[in-house]
Amino acid sequence: MFYSTERKRMEIPQSQQAPKSSRFRRKQETPSMMIKVEQVEKQFGNEAGVFDLSFEVPAGTIFGMIGPSGCGKTTTVRLMTGLYRRDSGNLWVLGRDPSKFSLRTRERLGYMPQHFVLYPNLTVWENLNFVASLYGMGYISRRKWLNQALDFVELSNAKSRLGSQLSGGMQRRLELACTLVHNPSLIFADEPTAGIDPVLRGKFWDHFRNLRDEGRTLFITTQYVGEAMYCDMVGVMRAGRLLHVDTPENLRRKAFGGDMVQIVVDPAQAYEATNILQSQPFVTSVRRSPEQPGLLLINVADASEALPQIFTTMGEHPEITVQQADKYVPPFDDVFIRLMEQAEKEHV
Repeated sequence: MFYSTERKRMEIPQSQQAPKSSRFRRKQETPSMMIKVEQVEKQFGNEAGVFDLSFEVPAGTIFGMIGPSGCGKTTTVRLMTGLYRRDSGNLWVLGRDPSKFSLRTRERLGYMPQHFVLYPNLTVWENLNFVASLYGMGYISRRKWLNQALDFVELSNAKSRLGSQLSGGMQRRLELACTLVHNPSLIFADEPTAGIDPVLRGKFWDHFRNLRDEGRTLFITTQYVGEAMYCDMVGVMRAGRLLHVDTPENLRRKAFGGDMVQIVVDPAQAYEATNILQSQPFVTSVRRSPEQPGLLLINVADASEALPQIFTTMGEHPEITVQQADKYVPPFDDVFIRLMEQAEKEHV
């Protein structure tokens, strides 16, 4: 685990704790809805910006905002952190208007920007120590939190290295440590996995899920649309507008009109099997895989109900042998492409 309230009480002697009057130690009530956005707009020029954004982020969840580069993800984050002022609409973060955040409210936020913004001529430890000092963490007690943060992002062995000597992936991990060092309840991470290798991306998402399981709330933007599967809720953006907000599974259903089932038959029997299945009322469509002869992808309303019906139907045709049949979960890249195609057709 990262920092829990219980561990704070157990690990820091009373004599080393920050004074109770410290802003860093004060508790504020956490709303059940950490972010609430209603018809928010921010425009740059004639067409750039974000338009009519409306969504909510419950406490203790990972909300992923996915979309192509330039669609408005970073603008959305900057609105919620108070870096930009909205042109219209209503916006609450931690129950407050971001344009009027108090220092106490800002201390409850963690922000990991898209690009490396720390000091290249300071060491890993010095960068982290500097950020901790900005939040008023006591000089003596902060060492324990700094070490925990470095352990969490696996940089303990690199604490003496300069920021300029770190690889891109290590710089991103240092930024994550700096984002977490003051124990924020709401974390914004803008493209945290951009430009890093798949193994490190997986570790980042392991960290994010651990934070979520400890009760943190995370708002994460990414252009790696496959990462949507790691989120509790997903917002799909295109050209500054939010097309969908739903769970990953429900977005799959929206993209493909329900569930999908895959069956494998002998390639020589694929054409006949396709015709048989297409005639069934519980089947929406059947598509033969061009990459794997004999693989049929079947659109149905509900896979659990359709599978027994498929076995019954094919059982009436003993000349066709079903080698495999199960639910098919399309990769989220395919889901995203479908949703973009649907949006393009609606726009036309």
